[in-house]
Amino acid sequence: MRILKDADYRVVESAVVPDEKAAVSTILMKWSDETGLDIIISTGGTGLSPRDITPEATGMVIHREIPGIGEAIRLAGLQSTPRAMLSRGIAGVRGNTLITNLPGSPRAVSQGLEVILPVIRHAVDKIKGDQTPCHETREQ
Repeated sequence: MRILKDADYRVVESAVVPDEKAAVSTILMKWSDETGLDIIISTGGTGLSPRDITPEATGMVIHREIPGIGEAIRLAGLQSTPRAMLSRGIAGVRGNTLITNLPGSPRAVSQGLEVILPVIRHAVDKIKGDQTPCHETREQ
C-alpha cells in the first residue's frame, strides 16, 4: 500500500478475504458497485494451488477484460523469475472500476504495481468516459 500512497493514491478499503469464489466476488462487487472505488487491486490467489481462485472470481464479476495488464505484469515478472509465467492474474472493468489481480509475494506486488502505475490514471479516465484522444510522444 505504501507504493500506492507514494504515487498519490488514497487507499480507501483493505481486507483479507478467504480463498473462496463467493467471498472474493462479493467484495469486488461491493467495492465496485456500492463503494464506487475507481481501482481495486487484489494480491494473491493467482497461482496454481487448488485454492487459488482469484482470477476465476474476478472473471465472474468483470464486464470487460483487459488482457494487456495481466500480460504486462507476467512479462515484467519474467525478468526476475521464470515462475512468473505461472501467475494467472487478470484485469478488467466492472462499471466504472478497474479491477486488477497481482500475485501474492511482496516482490511480485511491487513489480506489478511498477508496471501498472503508469497507466492507471489514464485507464480510469477512459473507463469513466473521457473522450480525449491519447497522443503519446516519443523522443527520438
